[in-house]
Amino acid sequence: MRYEISGTIMQTVAIDLSPGETVYSQTNTMAWMNDAIQMDTHTGGGLFAGLKRTFAGGSFFVTDFTATGNGHVAFAPRFPGALIAAQLQAGQSLICRKETFLVAQKSVTLELAWQKRLGAGFFGGDGFILQKVTGPGIVWLDLSGEVIERDLAPGERLLVHAGHVGVFEPTISFDIQMVKGFKNILFGGEGLFLATLTGPGHVWLQSMPIINLAEEIGRYLPGRSDGGGSTGGAIATGVGLGAIGGLLGGLLGGSES
Repeated sequence: MRYEISGTIMQTVAIDLSPGETVYSQTNTMAWMNDAIQMDTHTGGGLFAGLKRTFAGGSFFVTDFTATGNGHVAFAPRFPGALIAAQLQAGQSLICRKETFLVAQKSVTLELAWQKRLGAGFFGGDGFILQKVTGPGIVWLDLSGEVIERDLAPGERLLVHAGHVGVFEPTISFDIQMVKGFKNILFGGEGLFLATLTGPGHVWLQSMPIINLAEEIGRYLPGRSDGGGSTGGAIATGVGLGAIGGLLGGLLGGSES
């Protein structure tokens, strides 16, 4: 198997498969393929497996792409960003946001990654329900915007807007903490809570959460009474709705990226 990641802000990964090799993805990610690729869409382990994947924000079905000859298949994310290829050893895992999984070798498992702290799910938005990929094999992950990597030393803490958390190693402890200061909460625009990442371990951050892009586009949609601006009342309302949205997103696996 060989692969090539191409592009800048709208990258694709093209994979060349030898006869009998298989990769799989969640639905609606394949961009093109040759006629030596055979597709097989299924639940990935039965009804319960499909439901668990849906609860984690993924698709109910997965699709296998198997080469019957010299196969070629390419995958593309739906939003601007960067692709990272992770070569996982047997038993090695990564924790990722539910939107980041793009495609993987068939030997890689994809499952829920529950956080130990319930509060991280209630107030971290996507913090409680994450996905875990485990090797052996290669997995390709899609992060929004540019990718920034950080190595955290033991006990080192990094406070991150939850939308900017992309991928991290299982040795990283994930939690949430409330933003300090009443004025910061009301007028800072960062919401009520920040994600807390504590080392040791490696972290991949993303520069452009899709929810931020959606909010900016929404400001210019017809029918906005504020003309694209914001007021103190709108900010206060947004804070309350953000907390509720974070709660529902963490429990139901919303579409924030």
